[in-house]
Amino acid sequence: MYRCNLSDEHDLSPAERRVYEMVCQGDVSCRDVPRMDSGAIPNLINKGLVEVYKRQVSPSRDLRHKYLRRV
Repeated sequence: MYRCNLSDEHDLSPAERRVYEMVCQGDVSCRDVPRMDSGAIPNLINKGLVEVYKRQVSPSRDLRHKYLRRV
């Protein structure tokens, strides 16, 4: 499993650590984050570790999904 370089200044809960390690592997759709870990997303945003952006999913429709990426 790929490990992110994370300094000790960020005290992460186990759920926050799991989500952050998913995001370190590449951009992750918010829908792909397990329900039990989805509550950690706002905490990671507030700590400045990840950001949310919208990406168009289908070229023929104007449907956009939210994705997480590492800052």
